[in-house]
Amino acid sequence: MLTRDQKEKLVEEISEKIKESATTVVCDYKGVTVNELQEVRQKLREGNARMQVLKKTLTKLAYEKAGVELDVTKLEGQSAIIFGGDDEVVAPKVLAEIAKENENFKILAGTLENNVMDKKEIMALAKLPGKKELLGKVVGTINAPISSFVQVLAGNLRNLVGVLTAVKETK
Repeated sequence: MLTRDQKEKLVEEISEKIKESATTVVCDYKGVTVNELQEVRQKLREGNARMQVLKKTLTKLAYEKAGVELDVTKLEGQSAIIFGGDDEVVAPKVLAEIAKENENFKILAGTLENNVMDKKEIMALAKLPGKKELLGKVVGTINAPISSFVQVLAGNLRNLVGVLTAVKETK
């Protein structure tokens, strides 16, 4: 049993994590075995995301202290809070995959940049490509015109060489 001081300190720590995380997700893990929960934690760690099991009242207080209006006490089931990792979509992607595999694991709500999101919005976020993939597409898009320009210039040089060779053969 935690003392009041320990609870206050825990709420302070969780509220700081909420402020630092671009994405947080609240899930119901009722009916999930300990081994399955360990697998969830492992998959989240791979994306540098973290999971914390906490009483709903303490979670609600932590969100309030972070300036987010997410009332976890109104959500059903046992709640766990997941703090997003390096990328905003890592935690939602992992959790959506786990929720498909395990019917007992349910996504309830969450936040993106301290804006409250429902389950549908989190699932939509999970469908987005990751930050690295998007950066790769941007680089490819920026590189495409340059690459095409180089090909055009190389084509002109090839044609010039061909014309010069033809002129040489005719003389």
